[in-house]
Amino acid sequence: MLRLIGRPGGTSVATTSFNQPRQNVYCFNAGVDSRAKVVVLAATLVLGAATASDSHSAPGACAGFPQTPGQIGGIHYRRSPLRHDVVFAGLTGTRLTLEGLVLSTSCKPVKGARIDFWQADTNGHYDDTGTRLRSHQFTDSRGRYHLETILPGPYPGRTRHLHVKVRAPGQQTLTTELYFPGALYNDRDPYFDKRLLVHLAEVHKKLVAGFDFVLVIH
Repeated sequence: MLRLIGRPGGTSVATTSFNQPRQNVYCFNAGVDSRAKVVVLAATLVLGAATASDSHSAPGACAGFPQTPGQIGGIHYRRSPLRHDVVFAGLTGTRLTLEGLVLSTSCKPVKGARIDFWQADTNGHYDDTGTRLRSHQFTDSRGRYHLETILPGPYPGRTRHLHVKVRAPGQQTLTTELYFPGALYNDRDPYFDKRLLVHLAEVHKKLVAGFDFVLVIH
């Protein structure tokens, strides 16, 4: 069941129990590029936004919730350090916390799943010689992950997005991307997929994004 939990400053963030993965759909009037305050969807909107045309039923207890779609990896992937925080002194951009779960299609948390993140900076540039804005981490015993970063910038032909690889122990790697509701170029990006939109909220002038990855475990 989806619930709203309180955050410092009175802001509520959408989250879910481990037995019910959150539906990763867009929120209306998010206004990321217009600097408007980001809002959280009411539970009725979240549960009602998926349609038959964009939902992919998964087997088991998660039936009715999509397996996380795969996407291109791009040309910018490279090895990265183990860390949860990629913010460094002098880094410009809007601070962003990304957090969520890695779950199997039977709705069980996946412990020890490796998650790689890489992204452009606020100007749309990748660090292709070093490890800035690149990291990997492993989910804890409850399948949780979190990343401290900044909102990635768009660049010609692409909207704001964050690259991700997720691999459960002994399983194949899911390569995908995450997108941001209200971003200016979402409707022009040929790779944009609304099933990969994060939930957004604003907490103390910092964006908090939530997304749960659902994997097929063999």
